[in-house]
Amino acid sequence: MKTTIKDYLIPVLILVITSLSLLTLYSAVYIKGPFKEGSVFIRQLTWILLGWFTYFVFSRLSYRRLINFIYPFYFLVIFFLLLVLAIGMMRLGAQRWIKLWWFNFQPSEFAKLAVILVLSHYFSRKSLSDIRLDVGKLSFGKGIIYPFLLILLPFGLIVKQPDLGTALILLFVFLSMAYFSGVKMRYITLTLAAGAFISPVFWHFLKDYQKDRLLVFLNPNFDPLGAGYTIIQSKIAIGSGRLFGKGWLAGTQGQLNFLPESHTDFIFGIFGEETGFAGALLLLGVYYLLFRKAFAISARTDDHFGKFLAFAIGLMFAMQVYINISMTQGLSPVVGLPLPLMSYGGSSMLVSFISLGILQNINRRRTQGP
Repeated sequence: MKTTIKDYLIPVLILVITSLSLLTLYSAVYIKGPFKEGSVFIRQLTWILLGWFTYFVFSRLSYRRLINFIYPFYFLVIFFLLLVLAIGMMRLGAQRWIKLWWFNFQPSEFAKLAVILVLSHYFSRKSLSDIRLDVGKLSFGKGIIYPFLLILLPFGLIVKQPDLGTALILLFVFLSMAYFSGVKMRYITLTLAAGAFISPVFWHFLKDYQKDRLLVFLNPNFDPLGAGYTIIQSKIAIGSGRLFGKGWLAGTQGQLNFLPESHTDFIFGIFGEETGFAGALLLLGVYYLLFRKAFAISARTDDHFGKFLAFAIGLMFAMQVYINISMTQGLSPVVGLPLPLMSYGGSSMLVSFISLGILQNINRRRTQGP
């Protein structure tokens, strides 16, 4: 296949986003010292370099060969999710990490990739069967019940941690892939209606800090010095950036440490303060090009497994970006979800690079379209 400039779009977009990440993290820890031992800037740089290595490996390794490792990887992730509940580290009310030397390993990030692989394999096989048998759309059992049972265990273990942001991603990806595979819309609507009907029951199972986050979402002034403090400071940071921002290293919310978790879940607040609306629009534009590329690859790939996999990867990134950025602006509840390729975090960074490496591999091996 002839190589064109479009084949390099994915690595170029990754380079732009990770460069912005390093600049923003440098600013966030500038006063503390970005080059001191244990600095999040140095760690993020290390994870990005490791990420590029994994990207190169998975962009060259045929994605079809992954089929042989899907279920071993799936059960390995479940093992680590169980291990988190037994010996995992507790931080900010959640038990999501396993301490491995200097690295805090977060299995729920890898669970997203495992679920995407499992569902892509399942739906691609079912789609092929339907074509051969000419029986039309998938039934409720094959289209909803069976695939949901595949994700039920990792979903339940992630909710238990709790990590509601990742759990929501898994559910949305599952329902979207079901629709993409040809499941009738009324089955999906019925599933959503059932979930909405029983959702009030889950209120009693939420931890106190999760209830406070939901109440803050409904009323930002509910607890301005407690649960609502981070959201208020994030909105101040983004709003104070105005059109072109305060400039690099010049943001008050970040430099004076008014915004908690500015290097992880709320990195968009610091970025928005320093680059303003123009910078935020640029970042959103780069993400949009990445999503569009993923969906275009899915549309032009004639291999069913590759088609579902590319679609799911694009959907996963799009959902994470939407939830994280809307969260930092008070437009959705705080659920502890990182901004892909921007937020500090080794597990999230590696999963993002691996996923995009797989996407690039599908792009290189597609047989339909230019």
